[in-house]
Amino acid sequence: MSCPVDRRAALRDRRAWALLQTVAWTNMLPTHLRTDSLEVAVARTFDDQHPCKLCKVVAAGKRSEKLAEFPTLAKQLEFTIFAHSFVFAPPTQFYLQIEPRSPSDSALRTPPVPPPRSILG
Repeated sequence: MSCPVDRRAALRDRRAWALLQTVAWTNMLPTHLRTDSLEVAVARTFDDQHPCKLCKVVAAGKRSEKLAEFPTLAKQLEFTIFAHSFVFAPPTQFYLQIEPRSPSDSALRTPPVPPPRSILG
């Protein structure tokens, strides 16, 4: 029976490699999108035939630790398009805030003199 500490260390190492691989894919996709369509860029990012430098480091690290590769299910990611409908819902209650006005407020809001006339007109 293995020690729980060893299991935690192994799990931590797997998570570290998974995080690095995710960073690699995150950098690869925009790079491929500069020259290819979305479909081609996604295919090149996630296939094993076009690895970047970080992908090679991750693969070498996994081999050196003799970790199992990600399951084939995780390698075959499927992206589906969902049609979301977003509807704005009005508030159930609405209160109009009335600003209190006094005679002095209206006097302050009106211009004290008529606007200037155009010099050329």
